[in-house]
Amino acid sequence: MSYKELIESGVSTPEMQSYLTDSELVTVTLRLPRTMRDSAKEYATLNGLNFTSLVKQCLIEKLTKQG
Repeated sequence: MSYKELIESGVSTPEMQSYLTDSELVTVTLRLPRTMRDSAKEYATLNGLNFTSLVKQCLIEKLTKQG
């Protein structure tokens, strides 16, 4: 099932979060300005996260946002 199909079927937020996190890991390369990367890493550290966890958290929040 695709993300679009899940949205159209009206799944709950916990079900959507489970769909997004319960899969194999893949490598992704992002090209960011150094200042953005450094600021994000510092923000993550201040919040008890690492950079990868911060990116995952942001994506999950955006992809599960209702409306």
